[in-house]
Amino acid sequence: MLKKMLLITITGVALLMLSCSHSVEVKPVEIKPIHITIDINVKIDQALDDFFDEIDAAEEEIDETSNTRN
Repeated sequence: MLKKMLLITITGVALLMLSCSHSVEVKPVEIKPIHITIDINVKIDQALDDFFDEIDAAEEEIDETSNTRN
């Protein structure tokens, strides 16, 4: 009789432990694109201004030398 009570108790405890299990849901991670705008126009504008200033200065120098010869 003691063996039957012990078996029933162990079985009951095992069933209780199994019924108390937790489930964890893992939601999928949403990956969104990152938009980055880099403004490099200032550096390009400065470089172009320097470049064309040098060309304009060379043209003016050529014009001045050609005017003095005439």
